[in-house]
Amino acid sequence: MLEYNTQLKRLILPEYGRNIQKMVDHCITIEDRDERTRCAYAVVTAMSNLMQLQKNNDALHKLWDHLAIMSDFKLDIDYPTEIIQAESLNTVPEPMHYQSRDFGYRHYGKYLETMVHHAAEYPEGEERNALILLIANHMKKSMLAVNPDGVEDERVFRDLAEMSHGAIRLSTETTKLHQFQEAPVATTGKKKKKKK
Repeated sequence: MLEYNTQLKRLILPEYGRNIQKMVDHCITIEDRDERTRCAYAVVTAMSNLMQLQKNNDALHKLWDHLAIMSDFKLDIDYPTEIIQAESLNTVPEPMHYQSRDFGYRHYGKYLETMVHHAAEYPEGEERNALILLIANHMKKSMLAVNPDGVEDERVFRDLAEMSHGAIRLSTETTKLHQFQEAPVATTGKKKKKKK
Protein backbone atom coordinates (compact mmCIF):
# COMPACT_ATOMS: atom_id res chain seq x y z
CA MET A 1 0.00 0.00 0.00
CA LEU A 2 1.24 3.49 -0.83
CA GLU A 3 2.24 5.99 1.86
CA TYR A 4 0.79 9.44 1.39
CA ASN A 5 2.34 12.48 3.05
CA THR A 6 -1.07 13.45 4.41
CA GLN A 7 -1.18 10.17 6.36
CA LEU A 8 2.34 10.50 7.78
CA LYS A 9 3.54 12.39 10.81
CA ARG A 10 3.74 16.14 10.27
CA LEU A 11 7.27 17.40 9.62
CA ILE A 12 8.70 19.78 12.21
CA LEU A 13 10.92 21.59 9.69
CA PRO A 14 9.45 20.75 6.27
CA GLU A 15 12.18 22.58 4.34
CA TYR A 16 14.54 19.65 4.97
CA GLY A 17 12.10 17.06 3.68
CA ARG A 18 10.93 13.68 4.91
CA ASN A 19 14.18 11.79 4.20
CA ILE A 20 16.24 14.04 6.50
CA GLN A 21 13.52 13.65 9.15
CA LYS A 22 13.77 9.86 8.79
CA MET A 23 17.56 10.11 9.23
CA VAL A 24 17.07 12.16 12.41
CA ASP A 25 14.51 9.65 13.71
CA HIS A 26 16.94 6.80 13.00
CA CYS A 27 19.73 8.69 14.75
CA ILE A 28 17.63 8.92 17.93
CA THR A 29 17.18 5.14 18.00
CA ILE A 30 20.92 4.34 17.95
CA GLU A 31 21.95 3.12 21.41
CA ASP A 32 25.74 3.71 21.31
CA ARG A 33 26.47 7.40 22.10
CA ASP A 34 29.58 7.62 19.89
CA GLU A 35 27.78 6.01 16.97
CA ARG A 36 24.79 8.31 17.54
CA THR A 37 27.12 11.35 17.51
CA ARG A 38 28.74 10.21 14.23
CA CYS A 39 25.26 9.74 12.77
CA ALA A 40 24.30 13.28 13.86
CA TYR A 41 27.39 14.71 12.13
CA ALA A 42 26.40 12.83 8.95
CA VAL A 43 22.85 14.21 9.18
CA VAL A 44 24.15 17.78 9.60
CA THR A 45 26.43 17.29 6.57
CA ALA A 46 23.42 16.09 4.56
CA MET A 47 21.38 19.08 5.75
CA SER A 48 24.21 21.42 4.77
CA ASN A 49 24.47 19.86 1.31
CA LEU A 50 20.71 20.01 0.85
CA MET A 51 20.54 23.71 1.75
CA GLN A 52 23.81 24.46 -0.08
CA LEU A 53 25.15 26.39 2.91
CA GLN A 54 28.74 27.48 3.21
CA LYS A 55 30.28 25.90 6.26
CA ASN A 56 30.80 28.93 8.47
CA ASN A 57 30.13 29.07 12.19
CA ASP A 58 26.74 30.77 11.91
CA ALA A 59 25.40 28.29 9.36
CA LEU A 60 26.68 25.28 11.31
CA HIS A 61 25.21 26.64 14.53
CA LYS A 62 21.84 27.00 12.80
CA LEU A 63 22.03 23.44 11.44
CA TRP A 64 22.77 22.00 14.88
CA ASP A 65 19.83 23.98 16.28
CA HIS A 66 17.62 22.60 13.53
CA LEU A 67 18.82 19.05 14.26
CA ALA A 68 17.86 19.47 17.91
CA ILE A 69 14.46 20.87 16.94
CA MET A 70 13.82 18.07 14.43
CA SER A 71 14.66 15.48 17.07
CA ASP A 72 12.24 17.19 19.45
CA PHE A 73 15.26 17.70 21.73
CA LYS A 74 15.49 13.92 22.32
CA LEU A 75 18.86 13.46 20.58
CA ASP A 76 21.43 12.85 23.32
CA ILE A 77 24.81 13.63 21.74
CA ASP A 78 27.84 15.85 22.32
CA TYR A 79 26.83 18.94 20.37
CA PRO A 80 29.79 20.95 19.02
CA THR A 81 28.00 24.24 19.76
CA GLU A 82 25.54 25.53 22.32
CA ILE A 83 22.09 24.65 20.97
CA ILE A 84 18.79 26.43 21.36
CA GLN A 85 16.66 25.44 24.32
CA ALA A 86 13.11 24.13 23.87
CA GLU A 87 11.71 26.82 26.20
CA SER A 88 13.06 29.64 24.02
CA LEU A 89 11.17 28.46 20.92
CA ASN A 90 7.80 29.62 22.21
CA THR A 91 8.81 32.93 23.76
CA VAL A 92 6.47 35.85 23.21
CA PRO A 93 7.96 39.33 22.79
CA GLU A 94 7.02 42.11 25.17
CA PRO A 95 4.02 44.10 23.92
CA MET A 96 4.76 47.46 22.30
CA HIS A 97 3.26 50.47 24.01
CA TYR A 98 2.35 53.17 21.54
CA GLN A 99 1.34 56.70 22.34
CA SER A 100 -2.39 56.60 21.82
CA ARG A 101 -2.82 60.33 21.40
CA ASP A 102 -5.65 61.07 19.02
CA PHE A 103 -5.48 63.90 16.56
CA GLY A 104 -8.21 64.93 14.18
CA TYR A 105 -6.12 65.52 11.06
CA ARG A 106 -4.72 62.07 10.28
CA HIS A 107 -4.55 62.76 6.54
CA TYR A 108 -2.01 65.52 7.21
CA GLY A 109 0.15 63.38 9.48
CA LYS A 110 1.70 63.86 12.88
CA TYR A 111 4.84 65.60 11.63
CA LEU A 112 2.85 68.27 9.82
CA GLU A 113 0.87 68.93 13.00
CA THR A 114 4.16 69.43 14.85
CA MET A 115 5.39 71.77 12.10
CA VAL A 116 2.21 73.87 12.41
CA HIS A 117 2.77 74.25 16.17
CA HIS A 118 6.38 75.35 15.57
CA ALA A 119 5.31 77.79 12.85
CA ALA A 120 2.70 79.29 15.18
CA GLU A 121 5.45 80.04 17.75
CA TYR A 122 7.88 81.37 15.12
CA PRO A 123 8.61 85.15 15.32
CA GLU A 124 6.79 87.37 12.81
CA GLY A 125 8.61 88.05 9.55
CA GLU A 126 9.32 86.84 6.05
CA GLU A 127 10.71 83.46 7.20
CA ARG A 128 7.54 82.72 9.16
CA ASN A 129 5.35 83.68 6.19
CA ALA A 130 7.42 81.49 3.84
CA LEU A 131 7.24 78.57 6.30
CA ILE A 132 3.47 78.95 6.67
CA LEU A 133 3.05 79.03 2.88
CA LEU A 134 5.14 75.86 2.50
CA ILE A 135 3.09 74.13 5.20
CA ALA A 136 -0.21 75.22 3.60
CA ASN A 137 0.90 73.94 0.17
CA HIS A 138 1.96 70.63 1.72
CA MET A 139 -1.41 70.40 3.48
CA LYS A 140 -3.17 70.92 0.16
CA LYS A 141 -1.04 68.21 -1.47
CA SER A 142 -1.77 65.81 1.40
CA MET A 143 -5.47 66.59 1.18
CA LEU A 144 -5.42 65.88 -2.57
CA ALA A 145 -4.02 62.42 -1.85
CA VAL A 146 -7.18 61.72 0.18
CA ASN A 147 -9.60 63.64 -2.03
CA PRO A 148 -8.38 63.62 -5.66
CA ASP A 149 -11.51 65.47 -6.89
CA GLY A 150 -10.11 68.77 -5.68
CA VAL A 151 -9.46 70.82 -2.57
CA GLU A 152 -10.45 74.40 -1.91
CA ASP A 153 -7.78 76.70 -0.51
CA GLU A 154 -10.34 77.95 2.01
CA ARG A 155 -10.62 74.44 3.50
CA VAL A 156 -6.82 74.25 3.96
CA PHE A 157 -6.77 77.71 5.58
CA ARG A 158 -9.58 76.72 7.96
CA ASP A 159 -7.73 73.50 8.96
CA LEU A 160 -4.51 75.46 9.43
CA ALA A 161 -6.26 77.96 11.73
CA GLU A 162 -7.80 75.13 13.77
CA MET A 163 -4.51 73.23 14.07
CA SER A 164 -2.66 76.37 15.20
CA HIS A 165 -5.47 77.33 17.63
CA GLY A 166 -6.03 80.57 15.73
CA ALA A 167 -2.37 81.66 15.67
CA ILE A 168 -2.10 81.27 11.89
CA ARG A 169 -4.80 82.87 9.77
CA LEU A 170 -4.71 83.03 5.98
CA SER A 171 -7.38 84.27 3.61
CA THR A 172 -8.15 83.47 -0.01
CA GLU A 173 -7.96 87.19 -0.94
CA THR A 174 -4.32 87.59 0.11
CA THR A 175 -2.88 84.08 -0.34
CA LYS A 176 -3.05 81.71 -3.28
CA LEU A 177 -1.83 78.13 -2.94
CA HIS A 178 -0.15 76.13 -5.67
CA GLN A 179 -2.50 74.39 -8.13
CA PHE A 180 -1.44 70.74 -8.13
CA GLN A 181 -2.14 68.68 -11.21
CA GLU A 182 -1.95 64.99 -11.80
CA ALA A 183 1.32 64.09 -13.51
CA PRO A 184 0.91 62.68 -17.02
CA VAL A 185 1.72 59.02 -17.51
CA ALA A 186 5.01 58.52 -19.31
CA THR A 187 4.76 56.81 -22.68
CA THR A 188 7.14 54.07 -23.69
CA GLY A 189 7.85 55.51 -27.10
CA LYS A 190 7.25 54.06 -30.53
CA LYS A 191 5.64 50.68 -30.83
CA LYS A 192 7.75 48.12 -32.64
CA LYS A 193 6.29 46.78 -35.85
CA LYS A 194 6.16 43.07 -36.37
CA LYS A 195 8.19 41.67 -39.19
CA LYS A 196 6.30 39.70 -41.77
